[in-house]
Amino acid sequence: MKKQNRRKFLKNTTIISGLGLAIPHSSFGILHKKRLTGAIVGHGGFRYHVDKDWGIQDSSKIPVKDCHEMVQDRKGRLILVTNHTKNNVLIYDRSGKVLDTWTLNASGAHGLTITEEGGEEFLFITDSDNHKVYKTTLDGKVIFELNTPAGIKGYTKEKTFNPTEVAVGPNGDFYVADGYGRNLIIRYSYKGEYISHFGGKGQRTDQFDCCHGVTLDSRDKSNPTLLITSRTAHEYKRFTLDGQHLETIQLPGCWNCRPVIKGDYLYFAILVTETWGSYDGLVAILDKNNKVVSFPGGSAPEYIDDKLQAPSSDYETFLNPHDVCIDNDENIYVPQWYSGKTYPVKLERI
Repeated sequence: MKKQNRRKFLKNTTIISGLGLAIPHSSFGILHKKRLTGAIVGHGGFRYHVDKDWGIQDSSKIPVKDCHEMVQDRKGRLILVTNHTKNNVLIYDRSGKVLDTWTLNASGAHGLTITEEGGEEFLFITDSDNHKVYKTTLDGKVIFELNTPAGIKGYTKEKTFNPTEVAVGPNGDFYVADGYGRNLIIRYSYKGEYISHFGGKGQRTDQFDCCHGVTLDSRDKSNPTLLITSRTAHEYKRFTLDGQHLETIQLPGCWNCRPVIKGDYLYFAILVTETWGSYDGLVAILDKNNKVVSFPGGSAPEYIDDKLQAPSSDYETFLNPHDVCIDNDENIYVPQWYSGKTYPVKLERI
């Protein structure tokens, strides 16, 4: 949501501990002595066992605040970004054990993108509270950081730049989504040099209403494009790499987070479907034709006259799902925002 609305929600929503959600304070060995699997969710060929215990840690030693996004590296490790300044980054193995943690002291750590250069993997992390984008090694060494853009109209004050996501193009240029700021997509060279920008807040097809996420869609290998969230409008918008609008994908009732591509499919978390504070989120999976094939944690996909109908949550699987990470076995890991400092939920593919 837009940053001002998010702050209003944080102020007005009943704290989760008052709702009776308790997170065990135990060691990894005790918590994972017996692996617990819950309900089955999803539809068609995309059904999953729910494992809410997968990522739980001893919060006195490895605390999290809001768990925003996850990626997987070449070794199969699962990397989580959280805005807890003790450890902005948690690195899990696939069993749910934390192998390492490190911090940037970033209270607004939000977006997490992994990329490869010269055989080495790097991370881009956005910090929307402190108006920065970091490029780091996997073990936390900062390669460079970007601050509020200079020379772009409207960025007269530091606080106007509130980046939420980064996508990396085929040639190493990267695109920063200023989702909580001016709703621009800003293109930089691989060195962090400004190239161009497009978008902005508005109702035109080439504008956004909370460009919360951006990703490179390479499913058409000869013609990669950018897929960009317009969350408050419940849409994704597709653009060429130089910023020309190609199509709009409408998603009624879906406050959609960043798009994630795995194989031929588009996955994403839906933070809210009806009311902020009701914990009515779910996950969506779309095919190459932009048709929903499964809503894990929600109602079965329904189309009337070729128009998607707004989904409803099962109110059990998730609280506020904020992202998805799909591993090489097509299991889904779901970090959650403002959800009682909970650790990621795992959906194990059936």
